[in-house]
Amino acid sequence: MNSEAGHRLKAWRYGAFGMRKPRVSLRVLLSAFLCLAILSGCGAKSSNNRVLFDGIYFRANARSVDKRASPADFTVTVNGVGASLDGAREAGRYEGIRFCIRNFGSSKIEWKVGPDSEPQTLRIENDKLTFAGKCQRP
Repeated sequence: MNSEAGHRLKAWRYGAFGMRKPRVSLRVLLSAFLCLAILSGCGAKSSNNRVLFDGIYFRANARSVDKRASPADFTVTVNGVGASLDGAREAGRYEGIRFCIRNFGSSKIEWKVGPDSEPQTLRIENDKLTFAGKCQRP
């Protein structure tokens, strides 16, 4: 290799200030961007998908009482009942129906203490409303 070609190659590799230029291919950049785009959507919940009751979002969850003994028995806990009792009742009903459909394929529920119970029989502690019910099989 002649000295002029070697000088040009060295100037191209190290740039104007003698620093080595990074050698990153377009394929590596695109795959890194694609991975970041995919991972950024993982686990992100959209606030647009929240269901509001009485104009308020209530955090609620339903879980089995004892999966082995009686998997159809469940409880629903609704947080923030102080904001609206009617809204919390409907949020609990909604969460109970979701639980039964997801686990048993039916929206039929036999409530022990539920959204249609008298206000004095509702279980409210620490701003949490608790319902109890049993999913009915189709």
